[in-house]
Amino acid sequence: MTLAMNLKNKGWRTILKWIATSVLGVLFLVFFLRVVIWENDYYARMEGSERAVPAETEAAEEELIEVEPTEQEVVEYTVAPDRPRYLTIEKLGLYNKRIIAVGVTANQQMGTPSNIFDVGWYDGSGKPGQGGTMMLDGHNGGPTKYGVFKELPKLVAGDIIQVERGDGLIYKYAVVDNVTLSLEDSDKYMNTAAASPEAGKESVTLISCTGEWSVQQKTYLARQFVRAVLVQ
Repeated sequence: MTLAMNLKNKGWRTILKWIATSVLGVLFLVFFLRVVIWENDYYARMEGSERAVPAETEAAEEELIEVEPTEQEVVEYTVAPDRPRYLTIEKLGLYNKRIIAVGVTANQQMGTPSNIFDVGWYDGSGKPGQGGTMMLDGHNGGPTKYGVFKELPKLVAGDIIQVERGDGLIYKYAVVDNVTLSLEDSDKYMNTAAASPEAGKESVTLISCTGEWSVQQKTYLARQFVRAVLVQ
């Protein structure tokens, strides 16, 4: 009798274990499906939405610095005599923004500064005073703050962009055109951006992200290009 009861109890325990495991499995599957459905619905709703200040999770992978350089750090910043050192655009309230040399990324795109308050200079482009075209870029925004080129779309023909070299010489450029292009059109426009809008004149091109934010692509859906020619 005791043996039979033990076997019976073991049988019930096995059945109860199987039931508990099955229930947990079903609950996990339901939870997983709900997460997938919610995530797809969220991306569909957010795709193309405007973002004034980016959410922290959206830009976390970029590891951007949002601490504005101190006045002392700006004053002590030095570069080679013939390289661009500071950018000033009075209309946008930008004064002596550090210009940091950048190269190209792994996917062959122009690099950007790690600090959203700095400006990037593509070191394969022209230098001030040497007759070529300087390519400068900057961030629209970081995880929680606006970047140096947030207001770039406001520039119009005739506005002045000032670049100071490492040796203290200052060069002024007058805006010729300012265009907003989709990502696809931006890639096609890069050759134009790297050339002067007026043949034979030294120039500078400013580039930044703009437009609506894509959650899926983790980038803005447009690019801003400002081209200006040397006036002094």
